[in-house]
Amino acid sequence: MPPSPLTLHALVCVALACSAPAMAQAPPPATPPELTAWTVTAGAGLALTSGNTDTSTVNASYEVVYDPPAQYLIRSDGLMIRGKNEGELSADRLGLNVRSELSLNERAYVFGQNHFLRDRFKSIDYLLAPAAGVGYTMIKTPDTTMAVDLGLGGVWEKNANVGVSASGSLTIGESLSHTLTATTSLTQSFSGLWKTTDFGDSLHVFSLGVSATMSTRTQLKIEVLDTYKNEPPLATVQKNDVAILIAIVYKM
Repeated sequence: MPPSPLTLHALVCVALACSAPAMAQAPPPATPPELTAWTVTAGAGLALTSGNTDTSTVNASYEVVYDPPAQYLIRSDGLMIRGKNEGELSADRLGLNVRSELSLNERAYVFGQNHFLRDRFKSIDYLLAPAAGVGYTMIKTPDTTMAVDLGLGGVWEKNANVGVSASGSLTIGESLSHTLTATTSLTQSFSGLWKTTDFGDSLHVFSLGVSATMSTRTQLKIEVLDTYKNEPPLATVQKNDVAILIAIVYKM
């Protein structure tokens, strides 16, 4: 970080008082704001059990955020969960999101997003849901941020052994982040998607997580993820899935 103006002033005064010529290195050029606006994190976790049952579950995640000192923000994140129970596949889920936001003022913003989901055990080969809408930051303090948004878009869903269905969509989102201590933070989010051709056919995702700092760049994160599909494509598919994820997260 370049020296502050007070530090530079003090150095000049000392040099003049001593009347001694000195060769000083120029401070390194400041990093352009657009290069410091990137935040990249990656996480991975593994759970194993043995004895009466042999299970293994892996999860991997990423988040990329571009937040320059301007009125817009771009974020992309993803989560993969894959598990086996007694050698048989018991979980196979991949979710990806990309989102951009443009601030209208300190609280209100407009957004565009695209959501992708593949979940073998919900018989979802893929679900693609682009949307755009408006949002509002209800709470904005140094320790707590809470925002809600409402959007309209479309949804294309391909289920196992079934063709692609298309519909308009209504989306609702909510997110909360809160700093508990200097090393611990809480995050919570909810997203809901309703098909306009059948409002009973909806998808809801709720998450609650706690992160604890382990070092300057690493965190331990524990998260509960609840995925609810109101009208599964098959009668044998359960509506609700809950996963508990434990991962080490690295900030680049």
